[in-house]
Amino acid sequence: MVTLYDVPAEEFIDELADRLADRLEAPDWVEFTKTGQDRELPPQQEDFWETRGASLLRKVAMNGPIGVERLATEYGGTKDGSNRYSVAPANHVSGSKKIIREVLIQLEDEDLLQTAQGEGRRTTAEGDSFLDEVAQDVFESLDRPELERYA
Repeated sequence: MVTLYDVPAEEFIDELADRLADRLEAPDWVEFTKTGQDRELPPQQEDFWETRGASLLRKVAMNGPIGVERLATEYGGTKDGSNRYSVAPANHVSGSKKIIREVLIQLEDEDLLQTAQGEGRRTTAEGDSFLDEVAQDVFESLDRPELERYA
């Protein structure tokens, strides 16, 4: 059986985002909100919400149970501490917890995630089977010429 560990992350997230497009609904405020303190502008992708949802679902499946704080750290970046008047070292800043929390709530409403009391969130049995199904489809669509000699 093929799992999400067996396929490339980029192809897996793209396929998962396509399948989540009809299940997740982006709030009105998302087009005006930055994804972290280190960003200057809001995301410019048309399918940002679905892609972030797919990425979060993959991270929770791989690292779960995981909380919002740790996910925000993973989605954060480096903020340059210098401005025109001083020079300061760059510091790591967290990503937007509001965006992460809203996506996780929507994934819970779709029964793909569940809250583990005091530990964070983890995937449900339905979520695991959904991820395995997506991984199987991605695995079958990969062009792998090195395996043709075994067919």
